[in-house]
Amino acid sequence: MCLRLLTVRPRTRAELRQALLRKEIEEDVADQVLGRLDEVGLVDDAAFAELLVRSRHTHQGLGRRALTAELRRKGVPEDLAAEAIAAVDPADEEHRARLLVQKRLRTLSTADEATRVRKLVGMLARRGYAEGLAFQVVRDELRAAGEESDLLDGPL
Repeated sequence: MCLRLLTVRPRTRAELRQALLRKEIEEDVADQVLGRLDEVGLVDDAAFAELLVRSRHTHQGLGRRALTAELRRKGVPEDLAAEAIAAVDPADEEHRARLLVQKRLRTLSTADEATRVRKLVGMLARRGYAEGLAFQVVRDELRAAGEESDLLDGPL
């Protein structure tokens, strides 16, 4: 059963354990099976976390907060999750946020200033970007697009 699940996509030890327990496999048997899968290298939570962070950040544009939450949902231990998240360079995170805002800004050309700011900051927040970074990126991108916005001036 575990091998079948692993052929579809990489999984964490916690995900496989849950699947085994759902099928009413005894806990000690499940732990033995997972131990053996660990020994032969078929289950590697650190590699899983690294792959998920790289993939979700690059292709879906998720920020650190969203990545941390997803790793937690998948059952990745906190220390491994923190290590994988640390691999996301702050400059890369800011660059990805800028690309997301630039893309979304094109579709908001007819909206008023307050609506544009709200939607752009909200989009970044939902994708797990820090509040300060979201406001900074939106402010900078609105100015780069030739739109002066007083809504984002002053302390955040």
